[in-house]
Amino acid sequence: MKTAQLILDGQTYDFPIIEGSEGERAIDISDLRDMTGVVTYDPGFGSTAVCKSAITFIDGDKGILRYRGYPIEELAQRAKFPAVAYLLIYGHLPSAREYADWRRKLTIHSYIHEDMLKFFEGFPPLAHPMAILSAMVASLSAYYPNFDEHEDVDLNIVRLIAQAKTIAAYSYKKSIGEPRIYPRTEFSYCANFLRMMFATPAEEYVVPDVLEDALNLLLIVHADHEQNCSTATVRTVCSSKANLFAAVSAGISALWGPLHGGANQAVIEMLERIQRDDNDYRKFIARVKDRKTRLMGFGHRIYRSYDPRAKILKASMDRVLNTLGINDPLVELAKNIEEAALQDDFFIERKLYPNVDFYSGILYRAMGIPTDMFTVMFALGRVPGWIAHWREQNQMPGQKIYRPRQIYTGPNVRPYEHRDEIGT
Repeated sequence: MKTAQLILDGQTYDFPIIEGSEGERAIDISDLRDMTGVVTYDPGFGSTAVCKSAITFIDGDKGILRYRGYPIEELAQRAKFPAVAYLLIYGHLPSAREYADWRRKLTIHSYIHEDMLKFFEGFPPLAHPMAILSAMVASLSAYYPNFDEHEDVDLNIVRLIAQAKTIAAYSYKKSIGEPRIYPRTEFSYCANFLRMMFATPAEEYVVPDVLEDALNLLLIVHADHEQNCSTATVRTVCSSKANLFAAVSAGISALWGPLHGGANQAVIEMLERIQRDDNDYRKFIARVKDRKTRLMGFGHRIYRSYDPRAKILKASMDRVLNTLGINDPLVELAKNIEEAALQDDFFIERKLYPNVDFYSGILYRAMGIPTDMFTVMFALGRVPGWIAHWREQNQMPGQKIYRPRQIYTGPNVRPYEHRDEIGT
């Protein structure tokens, strides 16, 4: 086994080098503190691998994203979201029989417990859908308390994927004061969600094929992305042996942050600001180059070339806009910004290309999804990935509870001084 040497205070220490199936290498420092008395300092964990995982592979320099070995481009072209969810969770694409059974279960378990409907009545009308989604997912623990039996684990996995879309659609109906629409067995996962969002008791909503296909792609490209903030949160919570619903609820809360799942909403808000400024995108681009503002939806912490998910969604966006004949000034503004940035050396030299958030926000808007639901849509796609990581973490031999270290920078020891004004 290859090793790496650390020389500290004149002493030499050897640490093993481990290698992943795609050639990624890491120095195993799990015994560093016991051997040397020191710890590593890596804010944000940018150079730290917290686990070994067989779920998703990313090569940011080459623009590669694979789920269980399958390129994202092939899955987006050929697979349906429920099949991709099965792949992520169980490690293989389902057979025809497995897929039929999986789809049936996702449909019949999409109804939430009738008592849970009362919870929606308690939320304020303007409650953010992410707050509702996180709270409702956590509350599933009370209705399905059996977590340890193998059959119950698999059933709870089905319940969570199936009911997440129902909870999301009901939170939207709550916000606009419309009656809830129940899921129907004859519709696909994506069609059921869109129907629950936009149908009313007075008028049926016929889901356009192009929108059903677009939502399928959106959910697939968001299904997993390795060890990001929310996934690391799920694995951290899971390491304490918390149940599936509690761990995913924590992941939802982490995703809610504007630096994580809120980026696609930030794209639309940026476009609206430019629109209010006489649509002068050239002036906005100039301000970006002068570092006076940020261009949302461009660049990625991981991808140093084009985000492979963005290519998929750009093609879908064009199909949706052309098929439905949508003429949205905000979409035209986005296209102008994209064209200007892709031809500007400032952005080219810095490898700032459109990312998945740039196109997903435009697609959601074209589908009629309100802006405050964008992060919920992200969460719906990410649920299978969170489940896959929760399951993998639980099955990991010798699992340890996550317990990062710190470098203390506070006061040194000091005596407590009695003061009459603060009591004893």
